[in-house]
Amino acid sequence: MDWGAILGNTLSYLLSPVTIAYALAATGLAVHFGFAGLLNFGMAGFMALGGYGYAISVLSFNLPWWMGMIVGLLLAALFAVLLGVPTLRLRADYLAIVTIAAAEIIRLLFTTQVFDEWTNSADGLGNYHGGFRDANPFPDGEYGFGPWTFNQDGLWVRVFGLFLLALAIFVVWSLMRSPWGRVLKGIREDEDAVRALGKNVFAYKMQALVVGGMIGAMGGIVYVLPSAVVPSSYTTSLTFFLWTILLLGGASTIFGPSLGAVLFWMVMALLGNLLPQLAAEGILPMSDIQAGTLRYILVGVSLMLLVIFRPQGILGDKREMTFVK
Repeated sequence: MDWGAILGNTLSYLLSPVTIAYALAATGLAVHFGFAGLLNFGMAGFMALGGYGYAISVLSFNLPWWMGMIVGLLLAALFAVLLGVPTLRLRADYLAIVTIAAAEIIRLLFTTQVFDEWTNSADGLGNYHGGFRDANPFPDGEYGFGPWTFNQDGLWVRVFGLFLLALAIFVVWSLMRSPWGRVLKGIREDEDAVRALGKNVFAYKMQALVVGGMIGAMGGIVYVLPSAVVPSSYTTSLTFFLWTILLLGGASTIFGPSLGAVLFWMVMALLGNLLPQLAAEGILPMSDIQAGTLRYILVGVSLMLLVIFRPQGILGDKREMTFVK
C-alpha cells in the first residue's frame, strides 16, 4: 500500500476549504442547537443560500464579490425569519421535521428549470471566481510544504476561509459571554422559567436562528469558493455530517465544531484512501466501491458510540449538557 499517499491525502484535509466550510456551518449549528436548543436539521438550506446568493449576485447582477457575499448572508437571514415565524413555537421533533423539509425545498428550487436563467438548474454555476481572485494579495507561485502545498488561489481561499472562521468563533464567544447568551442558555435548559422572568423567548430564538443561519451561510460561501455551486451538494447527508461534527467536538462549546470538522474529515479521508487499498490487496473481502462505502458505516457506528458514552463531545463539559425539550 502507498502509505505516503494515504498520509498525505489525510493530512491535506487539515487545511482543506471543505473542512473550513464545515467548521463554519457547524459553528452556526452550535448556536442553534448547542446554545439555544433548536433542533435544526436544515443547515444545508442556509449553506445553499449562501453559496447561490454569492454566485448569482456575481454572475447575473455583476455585483462585486464582497457584495455578493453580503447578499448570500442576507438571504440566509431572510430564510431564518421566514422559517422561524411559523416553526419556533413547535416542539423539538416537529421543528426538526419542518427544517429538514425546508432545506429540501430550497435545494429543489435551485434544481428546477423555472429559475434556469439564474441557477442553471441541476448543472449548477461556475466561473464566478474572477473578482475574488483579483483581490488575492498573494503573488503567483507555490506556497507551503508537503501535503499543504497550494498555489496563490488555493492559499487565498484558505486564508480567507480561516479569517471568516476566526471571526465567527469570536462573535459566538462574545455573544455567549454576554447577557444575551446567558438568556439563550437559559432557554435551552428551561424556556418556561425564562418566560416566567419576563423574557421574550420567541424573539431570542429568532435571533439565534438568524445568527446561526448567517454563520452557516458563511460556510456555504467558503464551500463554493474553490470550484462551483452544485445543488446535489446540499442533500440531507450534508446536514447529517454537520450534526456528526457538532456532536463529535461538543455541541455547546466554542471550538468544538472546528475540532470536530478537522477530525471528521481527516478520518473520512483516511478511511476513504485506506479501505479501498485494503480491498484491492484482498485483505478486505469486498470490492473497492464497497470498501469506500464502508467508511460511512464505521463513522455512523462511531457516532452512535459517541452519543452513548460521551454525549457532551470531546471538548464538552458534563456539567453543561444540552437538553432538547
